[in-house]
Formats: sequence, structure tokens, C-alpha cells
Amino acid sequence: MADPLTLPFSLGFEAAAGGLFGIAGTALGRVAAYFERKQTFKQEQHRWVHEYKLHELNMQAKAQETEMELALAAQAGSWAGLEASIQADAAIGQAAQWVINILRLVRPVLTLLLWLITGWIFARTQNGAIVEAAVFAATAATLWWFGDRAPKPQI
Repeated sequence: MADPLTLPFSLGFEAAAGGLFGIAGTALGRVAAYFERKQTFKQEQHRWVHEYKLHELNMQAKAQETEMELALAAQAGSWAGLEASIQADAAIGQAAQWVINILRLVRPVLTLLLWLITGWIFARTQNGAIVEAAVFAATAATLWWFGDRAPKPQI
């Protein structure tokens, strides 16, 4: 048994040691919780970065899909216009030879006039945007008018 005179000091020492140990345990728990929160936050940041990148990739994919749809729609419209032009040409039917010859000269004459006007615009204006627009229009018209004039293969 313990000595009755030293018992209060012993109990006081044990109480103080237990208190210090409890405070140390709490502090250690808080430090561990701090590092756990820090790790959790780091994981959340990685998850946010990953989700952001996925969102960007989805946006890029949707933008590309939209561009493809617009290109397909433009291509379909272009083919529809070409088909209508060819059908209008084929619908002429029977006419006098001089009428057919004049009709066949319309595109070459219009093209020549268009390129003469483009040359005149090029010579007269100093505005590059106007010249570029005129050259674009003349080139597009020329290729549109004569683009499908090649002989068709015989089947």
C-alpha cells in the first residue's frame, strides 16, 4: 500500500499526468484531423479539376458536333441548289436552235462581264475588303456555273 503522506502527491501527480496525456491526445487528434481535412480538400481539388476537364472536353465535342452538322447542312443545301439548277436546265425542252444557242451563251457572257467588273473594281478601289469580296463572288459564280459541265460518263 502507498504511504498516506505521499498519497495526495501521488494522486495529484497521476491526475496531472492523466490531464496532460488527455490534452496531448486531444491535440494529436486535432493535428490528425487537420491533415485528414487537408488530404480531403486535395482530393476534392483533383476531382474538381477532373470534372472541369471533362466539362471542357464535352463542350469541345459538342462544338465539333455542331460544326459537323452545319457543314452537312451547307453541303446538302449546295447539292440541292445544284440539282435544282440542273433540273431547270433540263426543263428547257424543245426550242428553236437560235434560242438554245442564246441560252447557252448566257453563262459565258455573264461570267465574262462578272470578271470584267471584278477587274474594274480591282483597278478603281483601294479597299482590299471590297476587292476580296468581288474576287470571291466571281470565283464562286464561275465555279458554280461551270463546275458541273464536264461530260457525264456513259453507263
